[in-house]
Amino acid sequence: MSDKKNDFGDKEALHYHAIGRPGKLEIRATKSMATQRDLSLAYSPGVAAPVLAISEHPS
Repeated sequence: MSDKKNDFGDKEALHYHAIGRPGKLEIRATKSMATQRDLSLAYSPGVAAPVLAISEHPS
């Protein structure tokens, strides 16, 4: 780490963290998760088909 002082002050840092939605990272679904069917396709039992296909043809 460098001993160089940040080029921003505490006030600016507090403002940055206070605005917008809480947190800095967000994980979002890449597929629809609106219905029970969507969840079944994404997880069990729907996940079995792609897993088996990958195990049969890893490339």
